[in-house]
Amino acid sequence: MVDVERFRTLLQEERRRKLELLPALRRDITAVNAARQDSNVDDEHDPEGSTIAFELSQASALMDQSRQGLAHIEAALARIDAGTYGICSVCGEAIAEGRLEARPWTPYCIRHSAGPAGPTPRGRA
Repeated sequence: MVDVERFRTLLQEERRRKLELLPALRRDITAVNAARQDSNVDDEHDPEGSTIAFELSQASALMDQSRQGLAHIEAALARIDAGTYGICSVCGEAIAEGRLEARPWTPYCIRHSAGPAGPTPRGRA
């Protein structure tokens, strides 16, 4: 049986880290946008323009990843509260503890790691 409280603690710590990271990423995006607006940069022809565009793209991607990660963590915490944590949402079998160690927010066993569209459980079409 999975030590749910240990995973709750891990997930809460990860949620705290992501919540701390999001404002920093917002500040980075705001700063890059301000630098871009305050200069007469032609992204296509100015070497500095491509750097600013890259920084903005990178910060935006990190922001999106952090938001998605936070949503996965919140969903995992909700599964803990509902008593369904550690149970694959596709086949209903237990998720291996090693998989939960690697991805504590996952709702899928290794066989269904691709999600609901992954391979169908045996005996089901």
